[in-house]
Amino acid sequence: MNPFIGRGRSASDAVHETPSRFRPFGTIRCSNPSYFHSQLARDLGCLLDVDDDVVAWCCRPYGMDDVLIEIGWKGSPPDFLVTYSSGRDVYVHAVEDEGDPEVTEAAACRQIWHRFATAQDIRAGCRLQNAKDLLRYANYQTPLGDRIRLLAALEQEGSATVAECLSTFREIAPMAGLSSLILNRFVAVDLDAELIAPHTVVRVFGS
Repeated sequence: MNPFIGRGRSASDAVHETPSRFRPFGTIRCSNPSYFHSQLARDLGCLLDVDDDVVAWCCRPYGMDDVLIEIGWKGSPPDFLVTYSSGRDVYVHAVEDEGDPEVTEAAACRQIWHRFATAQDIRAGCRLQNAKDLLRYANYQTPLGDRIRLLAALEQEGSATVAECLSTFREIAPMAGLSSLILNRFVAVDLDAELIAPHTVVRVFGS
């Protein structure tokens, strides 16, 4: 499993790299200080935060360094180490094109899971934009009262639209409260069907 300390490079390791910050700034399941070498990598991080199969992820992992040195890899290290609910840890490179299969093959020879995530896959459909919209509210936490009111209503009715859910919030800005509950897996919406809208259906997570 991907622990919440020590599996990725610290932000101080990048002191000579003059990194840029890429929006959105907030994360939910990143277990070390976030660092993204490109907007594409940041976009992939957004998708990881809304992937129900992801338990945690960290930036700038170091576990593949020996593999990359062995094959003379001149590119950047993996962007992320992702832990899935199956227990599998996967190193991921965000790349504009297809990536180099030699890297994945060399990792496999050492019984390390690795994959390249291409720009085409990362930016396909509306999931990425929905993830970015939600992550604007990553630093918000829905108060207990608002959370209980919405979950009670959804458990009674089975589902409700976004517009209907917004009316239940009294202690926090409604969209911030609902987004926080989605990001923290209390409730769920379909992020692939269309951009989140007033008529988007909200359900209790896992129902």
